[in-house]
Amino acid sequence: MEKKIIASNKRAAHRYEIIEKIEAGLELQGTEVKSLRANKVDLKDSFARIDNGQAFLHNLYLSPYDKASYNNADPKRVRKLLLHKKQIAKLFAKMKEKGYTLIALNVYFNDKGKAKVELALAKGRKLYDQREKIKDKETEQRLRKISSIRK
Repeated sequence: MEKKIIASNKRAAHRYEIIEKIEAGLELQGTEVKSLRANKVDLKDSFARIDNGQAFLHNLYLSPYDKASYNNADPKRVRKLLLHKKQIAKLFAKMKEKGYTLIALNVYFNDKGKAKVELALAKGRKLYDQREKIKDKETEQRLRKISSIRK
């Protein structure tokens, strides 16, 4: 059984140069798991920070579960990431360098049914780099289209 991707950050590959990927667990409250299973999550602009030796995920929007009454947590609350101390120390050291950030790429359930988030240590791209990447992609698509027509 493979991982079931619930949400992905499609803008991340465009806006950032991804250096390294890390898998982390998510500390969730009761009805948040049910909202995840119902695919009611938005990863847009979500990022992670390290405070006091612990990692936290910011701007992850988990829609309140419809069938719950008073047990719903705040949809925009800061959620703790479950990582080993060595992983956190390694990420913290790399994030101290100028220009590096920790962004969320995917939220999914692994083969054991645990909610996980795929984080990426990334460096922001300049606007001209983003435009150049789009230009290269369009050129590649045109070449594929031309080669398929000739066959």
